[in-house]
Amino acid sequence: MRCRISGPLRVWRTGGLVCTDESLSGARIIDGKAIGLRITDEARWQVEQLSARGRRVRLDVITVGDSSAAEIYTNSQRRRCNEIGIDYRLHQLSNDSSDDDVRDTIHRLNADPDVTGILLNLPFPDSIDIAAMKYYIDPYKDVEGVNTANIGLLFYDNPIIAPCTALAVMEIVREAGTEVRGLNAVVVGQGDIAGKPISLFLLHEMATVTCCHVATRDLVEHTSRADLLVVAVGKPGLIRREHVKPGAIVIDVGINSVKLPDGTKRIVGDVAYEGALEVAGAITPVPGGVGPVTVAILLRNAAEAAAKQLATPRRLPDR
Repeated sequence: MRCRISGPLRVWRTGGLVCTDESLSGARIIDGKAIGLRITDEARWQVEQLSARGRRVRLDVITVGDSSAAEIYTNSQRRRCNEIGIDYRLHQLSNDSSDDDVRDTIHRLNADPDVTGILLNLPFPDSIDIAAMKYYIDPYKDVEGVNTANIGLLFYDNPIIAPCTALAVMEIVREAGTEVRGLNAVVVGQGDIAGKPISLFLLHEMATVTCCHVATRDLVEHTSRADLLVVAVGKPGLIRREHVKPGAIVIDVGINSVKLPDGTKRIVGDVAYEGALEVAGAITPVPGGVGPVTVAILLRNAAEAAAKQLATPRRLPDR
């Protein structure tokens, strides 16, 4: 249901949805920060329950190389983990590390029963085979859901741990309060971590899904029929007002840094936000939309990984 627009600017909140009368359409602005706070609280509760049972949640993060950007990112991760009781350990490998060095680190963490989650902080140097490194992670410790076993099990709607971004999109869809079954859903982007997993999740919930990509001949023809439009390409402003069906839910997964005429930089999504806001029924902003939800999902995945390991003692096969 859309908001009624009248008088000066007002804001309504219901769960993670924020509705303002900044636009004549009254499109609901989906507040990812609010959704992320709720999911983080869920993760904190689960960490506390595991701790009461004698099981500490521990996230071990592997980086290769050294940069100020990576340091800022890992410091943010550490802070978020510590806030909810997750033990954060960083393994920083040198820039000249080989595949063997990274693989041996992963195997050591797989074998350590105190380690409940493993995360690769990308980017890695081009010399590292990222796909192979993801394969080596124990699927039960794969907090990002990127191991081939988890990606494959998603096909059967039964991953041990699912990809964070795809889970974040589905949380936002549920928050929007729309029944997925029967929706015309269009996913723009076929990436392994976002586009493809999102398409599979929507198929499992009985949406009619179209996946568009670089070879799609007439993008507007597809997107303008979408009740639910998810965009995960990494191309600023790809989706404009004419791409959006009036009243559609628009979820922008893209995070792009663009340089403005005055030389400053701005973070924007794949959707030209102001134009889409005029016609959409609900929309995620960038920043403040999918990003905070994805970060919170990572924390929840770390807690769920520890819980599943506690419930499923097993021996890892040699790889």
